[in-house]
Amino acid sequence: MKYSIVFQKAAIKFLKKQDKPTQTRLLQAINRLPNGTDIKKLQGYDMYRMRVGNMRVLYTIHDTIMVISIENIDNRGDVYKRL
Repeated sequence: MKYSIVFQKAAIKFLKKQDKPTQTRLLQAINRLPNGTDIKKLQGYDMYRMRVGNMRVLYTIHDTIMVISIENIDNRGDVYKRL
């Protein structure tokens, strides 16, 4: 069964600011979740991060309702500041 993907406001805002090739790269990586590459669970949070180049996609997985919630997308240095 496939997970449905929900974007939070911060993630949409970052995506809209990017150029088309970057948007495509991020969306392709997000669509491969939960089986993407370079994924780590964040210590102290019920959250995961996926690396896409120098950007990070932070997300949570809700297994019971089969939803992946994309919490935030940002550059490597900035993404963790808003946790």
